[in-house]
Amino acid sequence: MKSSIKTQMVLVFASLVILISGMNLVINNLWLERYYIREKKSTMIEIFDKLNAIGDSADYQSDDFEQMIQEIQETDSVVLIILKATEDGAASIVYETSDDVLMRGRIEGYLRGFSITDDTSDVLKQTDRFRIQKFHDSVNHMDYLESYGVFENGCFFLMRLPIQSIRENVKISNQFSTYITLAGILLMVILVWRFSERITKPIRELTVISQKMADLDFGVRYQSGGKDEIGVLGKNFNQMSEKLEQTISELKTANNALQKDLKKKEEIDEMRKEFLSNVSHELKTPIALIQGYAEGLQEGIGDDPESREFYCDVIVDEAGKMNRLVQKLLTLNQLEFGTDVVNIERFNLTELISGVAQSSALLAEQKNAALVLRTIDADGNVREKNAKDAKAALTDLFVWGDEFKMEEVVTNYISNALNHVDGELCITVTEQVLDRKVRVLVHNTGELIPEEDLDKLWIKFYKVDKARTRAYGGSGVGLSIVKAIMDSHNQQYGVYNDGDGVTFWFELEVADA
Repeated sequence: MKSSIKTQMVLVFASLVILISGMNLVINNLWLERYYIREKKSTMIEIFDKLNAIGDSADYQSDDFEQMIQEIQETDSVVLIILKATEDGAASIVYETSDDVLMRGRIEGYLRGFSITDDTSDVLKQTDRFRIQKFHDSVNHMDYLESYGVFENGCFFLMRLPIQSIRENVKISNQFSTYITLAGILLMVILVWRFSERITKPIRELTVISQKMADLDFGVRYQSGGKDEIGVLGKNFNQMSEKLEQTISELKTANNALQKDLKKKEEIDEMRKEFLSNVSHELKTPIALIQGYAEGLQEGIGDDPESREFYCDVIVDEAGKMNRLVQKLLTLNQLEFGTDVVNIERFNLTELISGVAQSSALLAEQKNAALVLRTIDADGNVREKNAKDAKAALTDLFVWGDEFKMEEVVTNYISNALNHVDGELCITVTEQVLDRKVRVLVHNTGELIPEEDLDKLWIKFYKVDKARTRAYGGSGVGLSIVKAIMDSHNQQYGVYNDGDGVTFWFELEVADA
């Protein structure tokens, strides 16, 4: 509290008022009476000069003289007696403003040649015509400022001014100054307190803002306003806070992007290592088989035509698997790195699915599996046919997409379903209109996929059942290609367990007829 600006301002201003008031009291007590006496001494000299200028004693009875004396009395409260000597040496009163017997006695004594200055008198000024002195009246117990002497016209005079009134005036003035000082101090404290509050309130607000800014909180703003220096400072604080907040935001964004880049780099490194490991693993078996059977042919093992044909069939089959794997990896690489162009156009999705299904119908028949195609339009009308039934017609649904790439997606889904169909041996391909989307669902009955493995199916070379995948020649790349194609179309896709089997799905935007 003692160190606050408000308290310091109040203390400083109060101290200044008290100091000035105290100096005023000291000066009044020490020098005001002296100054007052000096001024009155000058006044007496001026009055003497005016009276001395009157040449004839008869003029003391004129109206002009009376008016002059009245003005002197009103202004300076001077008591005046003027005498002149008669031919017999007596004293004759020419003019008097008071019938003070003591004053009359003193001037008459002076007229007869007696000195009216004693040891108690303090002579302030003396000339050949008059004397000014401080005089103590022991009868009235009062001090006076007294002037006496002789005019050029021969008249004697005595003027008096009570000093006691001066002292009372000084005392009253000091008392009044004291009251004024106390009232001024109280008023000053109130005004300074209010004024300092207006100054310190925005300063306290700026202090809080600076503390929050030191804690990296740049959302706070200066609210007090104002056009003075503090208001400008607050405005600059707001601008600085906004710029710092923007800079911190940009730094965080850049840092976040850098973290993502680093994470992506790490993921790419891991993917590269995993890719090399998976490719090596996938190619190791066919290469070993090709090498083994080729060496067998080279060494003449199985000279009969049937053995040689079997060896050659194995070599051709394994080489074909290697070729298909390489082709899929090249396709996936083009899709993931964006080097493959996606041609979005309007095409008949129902016709595309029917064509793929008819091509797969023979494989389904070999597995004794039913391959059923179904469409559900926006009104909920259902049409259904068997893949081999070319005569039956489904509702044509047109969509936007790359027809050749979507054919690969449908082929992968149906091939995957054929490889895993079991139980009731049924595969259903459904086209369902959902608002402005067409959702294609490929469902196969059979064994369910563990829930923890569903999200991992889209990872390259990931296999839930490695032995089964190897048995039908799968490489674990097909669903990765599906993911890359759907991502390039910015469309949704997924997989879920559905009662008696598994359903894979994807969506495309509806194209108006």
